[in-house]
Amino acid sequence: MPTLWFCIVAFMLAAYVILDGFDIGAGIIHLFVAKNDAERRAVLASIGPVWDGNEVWLIAAGGTLYFAFPGLYASSFSGFYLALMIVLRLLILRGISIEFRSHVHSDLWSAFWDATFACASILLAIFYGAALGNVVRGVPLEGDGYFFLPLWTNLQPGPDAGIIDWYTVLIGVTALVALTMHGALWVALKTEGDLRIRCQAVAKRFWFLLLPLVLVISGISFRIQPLLLVSFEVRPWSWIFPVVSAGGFVGVFFFLKRHQEPAAFLSSCALILGLLCSAAMGLYPNLLPSNVDAARSLTITSVSAADNGLRVGLYWFFPALVLALGYSFFVYRRFAGKVGTQSLGH
Repeated sequence: MPTLWFCIVAFMLAAYVILDGFDIGAGIIHLFVAKNDAERRAVLASIGPVWDGNEVWLIAAGGTLYFAFPGLYASSFSGFYLALMIVLRLLILRGISIEFRSHVHSDLWSAFWDATFACASILLAIFYGAALGNVVRGVPLEGDGYFFLPLWTNLQPGPDAGIIDWYTVLIGVTALVALTMHGALWVALKTEGDLRIRCQAVAKRFWFLLLPLVLVISGISFRIQPLLLVSFEVRPWSWIFPVVSAGGFVGVFFFLKRHQEPAAFLSSCALILGLLCSAAMGLYPNLLPSNVDAARSLTITSVSAADNGLRVGLYWFFPALVLALGYSFFVYRRFAGKVGTQSLGH
C-alpha cells in the first residue's frame, strides 16, 4: 500500500508541474514575447480558463501527502516552513495579478501587474527547482525525524547547507529554463501571427540552454546523492524514465522544426514527466533522505499511515480522481483552439 500511494503522490505532483508549469512559463515570457497590450492579453487569455484549475493539483497533492504520509508532511512542512511561506505568497501574487490586471483601464496599472506576474512566475520556477534539489540532496534530519533549514548558510551542499546552495540554485535555474520552454510551447500552440513565431523562437533558444543543464545536473546529482545510482542499479527497468525524458527532448526539437506545436508541447510534457519520475524512482523507497545519517532518512514505510487507512482511502481517491480528470478534460476541450489578440481581460 505505501508503494501505491507513493506512485499516486508522484503522479499528482507531476500533473501539477506539467499543467501549472506552462502557466508559470507563460508568466515568465509574456513581458518579452508580447510587444503590446493586445498581445499581453492574448498570452493571459491562453491560460485564463485553466490556470486556477491547474493549481488544484497542488492542493490535492498536499492533501494526499497529509493522508498517506503524515510523518513526511509534518517533518517537511516544519523544516521547509520559510520556503513554503515564500511560495505561498508568490502563488497569491500570481493569482491576483491575473485577476486584477483588467479591473482598471490604465497603462500604469496594467504594467504593474504584468511585472508582478512575471517576477512571481520567475521566482516560483526557481523555488520549485530548489525544492526538488533539496529533496534529492537530502536534509539534516534529527533523530526524531524533524529538521530546520535556513534560507542559506555557506552555499555548499553539505550537512550544514541551507535551502539555497550552489546545487539547489543550479536545479532552480534548470527548472526556470525548462518551464520557460514549456510555457513558450503552450503560448505558441494557443496563439497566431508574430506572437506565435516569437514564442517558437524562445522555445528553440531555451531548448539549447536546457540540454547542457540537464546533462550537467544529472552527473552532479549522482555524486551529490549516491542513492540515485544504487536505486537504478537495483531496479534497472526504471531507466525507462530517463529514456522517456530523452525522447521528449528529441521530440521538442523535431516537432518545433516542423512547426507542429501540439506534438512539440506534448513532447515537452514527456520531458518533464521523465525527469520527475527519474528523480522519484532514484530516491525510492526514500521520501526525504538525510544528508547527515542515511539511517535517519524518511522512507515510505517509516512515515506512512496504517495499511487499513490507506486501503480505505482508495475508495474515495479514485472517484475524486475521475471527477478531477473529467473536469480538466471538459475545460481543455471547451476552450481548445487559438486565442486572438482581440481577447479582453484574461
